[in-house]
Amino acid sequence: MFGYPFFDYTMVLLIPAILLSIYAQMRISSAYRRYSEVPSRSGLTGSQAARAILHENGLYDVQVEPIGGRLSDHYDPRTRVVRLSEDVYHGNSLASIAVAAHETGHALQHATGYFPLQLRSSFVPVANFGSSLGPILIIVGLFMPSFDFLLQLGIYAFALAVVFQIITLPVEYNASGRALALLQDGSMLAGDEVRGARKVLNAAALTYVAAALAAVLQLARFILIAQGRSRDE
Repeated sequence: MFGYPFFDYTMVLLIPAILLSIYAQMRISSAYRRYSEVPSRSGLTGSQAARAILHENGLYDVQVEPIGGRLSDHYDPRTRVVRLSEDVYHGNSLASIAVAAHETGHALQHATGYFPLQLRSSFVPVANFGSSLGPILIIVGLFMPSFDFLLQLGIYAFALAVVFQIITLPVEYNASGRALALLQDGSMLAGDEVRGARKVLNAAALTYVAAALAAVLQLARFILIAQGRSRDE
């Protein structure tokens, strides 16, 4: 009925996610490239902006460190460290300050016990298990009918990764909201500069929406394939 398990009509389900992912990557690349060339009037670098926000909120024990890679910026709740890519850490552009403020927003979430962040952090181990092992179990279950139970097990495992992607959405949007509020209320960026920072953060947020949609549609596809297998037997 389905032919080759990963080349069938259910592939159509992934088209919206693929198109949105392409669009999201174009948006973030364009916005980041544009506003990384616009220096802030304050002259603050990303690292300086991050430290200023942390200190204003009493988070003197949270460190800010550079990390290799492009757009590899993240906050590590285990070590309480805001890690910024070299361009963001040393750069004084609107994009650098926006990204730094966003990652600092995660530190503020952590400090205030923001529940979605706590939930996401607790989901990391099972999400890693689901995203890595789930597809392998599904493939084995599809190609080896005698191990059909692995197909169901793989779907359940992959569903954990999907839940993680969904939980990530409010975490990222809240961090961006906090960042924009801090930049607007503080003296780091002027009003017209905040608009540029918002464009960078909105474009970045769209990539998380695309990732969540791709995960949901992939899960739906796996379920349809499993149902088709059951009807054929």
